[in-house]
Amino acid sequence: MQRIALLSDTHNYLDHKLFKYFEACDQIWHAGDIGTITITDELSKIKPVIAVYGNIDGQDVRKVHPLNQRFFCEDVDVYMTHIGGYPDRYSLEALEEIKNNPPKLFISGHSHILKVMFDKKYQLLHINPGAAGMHGFHRVKTMVRFSIDADKIKDLEVIELGERA
Repeated sequence: MQRIALLSDTHNYLDHKLFKYFEACDQIWHAGDIGTITITDELSKIKPVIAVYGNIDGQDVRKVHPLNQRFFCEDVDVYMTHIGGYPDRYSLEALEEIKNNPPKLFISGHSHILKVMFDKKYQLLHINPGAAGMHGFHRVKTMVRFSIDADKIKDLEVIELGERA
């Protein structure tokens, strides 16, 4: 079993309130708009990191983290990208990937809107963890934690980190 901490849209701000939520996790996943590579460098000192770059990320981040990640965690096929949309409103690139080879878990960021939705058409779970940073229109900083146990995604928690200043 793997316990995952999922965040997005830190925009070069790493709220130290996050750290206590990482303790019970095995991995940290970041769905883009990291800010600078120092953010994922700092996260990597805590737990292994899987990340994608977002539209605001510069070359320092893009050299290390790809636009898309497709991987297995336990027996769950995961597809993560920054600008991917959500069920019935996928980006063209994400829709093409999902149509051709549906993952079990699709993760995106970008909107700063926390969403957890099951897509009946493609039989996948979509998660957007909202935004954990200070930039954007979101009012509350958020992240998500969940477990992957063999082929099951379970124990999902939405964590509010307080209002964006």
